Amino acid sequence: MTTFELYRRSTIGMCLTETLDEMVSNGTLSPELAIQVLVQFDKSMTEALEAQVKSKVAIKGHLHTYRFCDNVWTFILQDAQFKNEECQEHVGKVKIVACDSKLLNQ
Repeated sequence: MTTFELYRRSTIGMCLTETLDEMVSNGTLSPELAIQVLVQFDKSMTEALEAQVKSKVAIKGHLHTYRFCDNVWTFILQDAQFKNEECQEHVGKVKIVACDSKLLNQ
């Protein structure tokens, strides 16, 4: 299964990476095992989001920047409004990174 490394830049991914780096520096963990943990993290995040997240969100905002490179879309929105069935949230600036999920099955 191919995965994207997108979730490593999330808060939990950054914390995991920082912890693994510290463990490698201390000699508690080998660099090879740290890489295996990150690869497993990528797989687990992809599987969990596919299987467990069912809600949909509508997003409105002012498109500041967009880019398409290597089958990855990046959008930067200003004054964005996120709305689902239960609540609505306003965000001053947000970056959205989207990949084609069909690429995961190749």
